[in-house]
Amino acid sequence: MLPHDEPALGSPGLYIDGNWVHPAGGGTRQIHDPADGTVIAVVGEADRADAVRAVAAARAAFDEGRWAATTSEERAALLVRLAGLLAVHRDELARIETLDTGKTLRESLLDIDDVIAVFRYYAHLVTTDADRLVDTGNPAVISRVVHEPVGVCALIAPWNYPLLQMSWKIAPALAAGCTMVMKPSEVTPLSTLALVRLLDRAGVPPGVVNLVQGDGAVVGPALTETPDVDLISFTGGPATGAAIARGAAANVTRVTLELGGKNPHIVFADADYDSAVDAVLTGAFLHSGQVCSAGTRLIVHASIAEAFVAELVRRAALIRVGPGTDPSSQTGPLVSPEHRAKVEAYVALGISEGAVLVAGGGRPADPRLADGSYYLPTILDHCRRDMRIVQEETFGPILTVERFETEAEAVALGNDTSYGLAAGVRTGDPARGERVVRALRHGTVWLNDFGTYTPGAEWGGFGRSGNGRELGPSGLAEYRETKHIWHNTAPAVGGWFAE
Repeated sequence: MLPHDEPALGSPGLYIDGNWVHPAGGGTRQIHDPADGTVIAVVGEADRADAVRAVAAARAAFDEGRWAATTSEERAALLVRLAGLLAVHRDELARIETLDTGKTLRESLLDIDDVIAVFRYYAHLVTTDADRLVDTGNPAVISRVVHEPVGVCALIAPWNYPLLQMSWKIAPALAAGCTMVMKPSEVTPLSTLALVRLLDRAGVPPGVVNLVQGDGAVVGPALTETPDVDLISFTGGPATGAAIARGAAANVTRVTLELGGKNPHIVFADADYDSAVDAVLTGAFLHSGQVCSAGTRLIVHASIAEAFVAELVRRAALIRVGPGTDPSSQTGPLVSPEHRAKVEAYVALGISEGAVLVAGGGRPADPRLADGSYYLPTILDHCRRDMRIVQEETFGPILTVERFETEAEAVALGNDTSYGLAAGVRTGDPARGERVVRALRHGTVWLNDFGTYTPGAEWGGFGRSGNGRELGPSGLAEYRETKHIWHNTAPAVGGWFAE
């Protein structure tokens, strides 16, 4: 079992200055299993005063140097200990993630493996990323560029990949020497609560890591509009991201944002057919499309479009929708009834715009799934670039289909979006593949693959998908200030002004 003094799926909801505490106002929130609507936990619900208290704890811990003054080796050792604890509790964490989000256990287990890899990556990077000496041409001068922690960080994660996307923030922040206040999504907080228990066990000093669970509209401003926070890292929707940036502007607080995408998957006629069909299905319908980098826009060459779409329709009908805890399920429910209603509204909108529904478009008929937030994998054919269903992020199991004739048209369609997070290209021509991936304005572009990533490569988007980067060396740099130290070892009178 995870180390705690509460039930595995319950918590006071707040971890402040090294202690689990109940919200000052006594608020609570029920957490529901999207597979059947049942209550799986009741957690404490913070208010603004709780968030202010958490920021104060993080500020004091940073200013007193409880973590920033440690060596990179000491910080790396904690990250390694945490990775080891995550590995020990891998199965239980995956179960919590599945109950909370609805995704399949297979997906959750892969997520936990990725979380472990992220902590191990930054443990290694922080001990090998040396300061830099600059040659000034003066042998009496030592010119050094050094890195220092940015300070107190507000880390706000989304509901679709709660533990994974929080780890992308926590790992580099801890590696850099920062302190932090974490706010998981109020919809799916349970795995982050479990992570904090493991951080406590790994030996993180009091005040370095703080957690508030609560409604974003209530606790968010206390984290993002205060001069006591030095950096805000937010993953979520563009409207909320823009509001955070506006609120942070008064204090000129550093902000990094990952705000989703509307991601094209371009398939040329010479692509390997079977792997392309498989990748398009996985890119669109994994985690029921609740993925910021989901390949929701199929842009396929007109010469193969009819056959390709027909095969997608056949395969989509075979996808087994069901509870994430059922080993036979290939994809689970949407996160909530409210989110399903949004997805249903988008499908209705697409049809009203002239798209042709060729697969899905409704809830499963199986009465065993009636209490869950399920929606069938859906394909809308004959879409146009001016449709809202093509331009707006639907965050559900909806694949739109557009056709192209030329390479230039494919690139133009792929770039015809206000977002720019990710894209995929399928072709058997290496030269064409290189031309197209270089021409696409997206932060990650997969060539003959889709959806994979590595902790050592940066992640982030162009345009409305946000700013800054997570993962890779740039992910560590986000949590650091760069300082130039000029040391004159032989000071002398300059003589600029006469005595």
